[in-house]
Amino acid sequence: AVTKIAWFQCFSGIAGDMALGALIDAGAPLAEVERACRGLGVSGWTIRAERVRRAGLMGTHVLVEVADQAHPHRPASDVLRLVAEADLPERVRQRALATFRQLAEVEGLLHGMAPEDVEFHEVGALDSIVDVVGVCVALELLGIDEVAASAVAQGTGTVRAAHGVLPNPPPAVVKLLAGVGAPVFGVDVAMELTTPTGAAILAANVARWGALPAMTVLGDGFGAGTRDFPNRANLVQVVIGNAATVESTHRQEASADAVVIETTLDDVTGEVLGYTTALLLAAGALDVWTTPATMKKGRPGHVVTVLSRPADADALSARLLAETGSLGARRYLVSRDIQTRSGGVVDLDGYPIRIKVGPDRAKAEFDDVAAAASALNRPLREVAAQAEFRWSRAQKELVAPTPPLASGLEDSAHQSAR
Repeated sequence: AVTKIAWFQCFSGIAGDMALGALIDAGAPLAEVERACRGLGVSGWTIRAERVRRAGLMGTHVLVEVADQAHPHRPASDVLRLVAEADLPERVRQRALATFRQLAEVEGLLHGMAPEDVEFHEVGALDSIVDVVGVCVALELLGIDEVAASAVAQGTGTVRAAHGVLPNPPPAVVKLLAGVGAPVFGVDVAMELTTPTGAAILAANVARWGALPAMTVLGDGFGAGTRDFPNRANLVQVVIGNAATVESTHRQEASADAVVIETTLDDVTGEVLGYTTALLLAAGALDVWTTPATMKKGRPGHVVTVLSRPADADALSARLLAETGSLGARRYLVSRDIQTRSGGVVDLDGYPIRIKVGPDRAKAEFDDVAAAASALNRPLREVAAQAEFRWSRAQKELVAPTPPLASGLEDSAHQSAR
């Protein structure tokens, strides 16, 4: 079955109404969302959506308006019971319950009490409950099987909540996202960009974090926050599509880690550099190269770089320092894409020359070419070209089609095969 993915791009954070607005903007019918949320069995609220502009970009802003604001707070146990007993599709119910449970557990940790005894403040208000359930309904209406999200933006400064002035991002947001390993980053906006409701929706429903997953895009939408920032679009984006498998266009055998070891020198001779390079290659280095550098006070120098397998890095680093007299070396890990490779040998007038073969070319081994060129008294480039040509011709002969049998013999062969 094809997995349908909704990926939230939280470049300006996320709130419950923003997530719902993005899904409606992407095609979830507002009337169907409202009809399903009526299954909560709670009256006194209305919902509407409007198209708005945020920093020049259009999005959908959802407003849940509550007639009676006398009971904005509810215990977590009441909210969970409300959702559990609601007339909702089962996947909607499970997603909504998971969202409120995540928040209850985090608030319980923060306030030192059991999750069921937590008093939901802002999230316990009816408009926030409708936001959460509405998001889960919209996901179902769009047929979403998996939710993904980018790193989540956070504002700076402080925010005012039911408990007073709190740091921004709020403690509940930090714990919710930290608890599921969500990547976060800060931006220089003195506003609450990610709310506990938005963080709880992500924490309970996101299966993977990071860049846009491989997919065939079917649609997208933007959900708008209430404020319009001058230099940042106060929006969350959702991209919806069918999961896809992307095959690399690069032909390669494997990807492997390697260690780069570097040291910078200004007091060694060219003979020492040449000797050290040969020694390191003989000791197992994958490659060694030297780069001219201008050092402090204008002194000329060299950067010696060694590419090593991780298991060989300690020994090669020690050998590099011992041979050059350097007082230190830098190391960092890199990834390599390794092309498939093979080899063979061709005979050139009695001299064997090894051939290195990759996906795109065949190349004669330099040491063998040099030995043959010296012995045959021919130019180096000519010997290399002849060796590579002979290899190419031999490969073409190997794959050439076999001439057809004579008709009588062919018929006999077919009869025997039958």
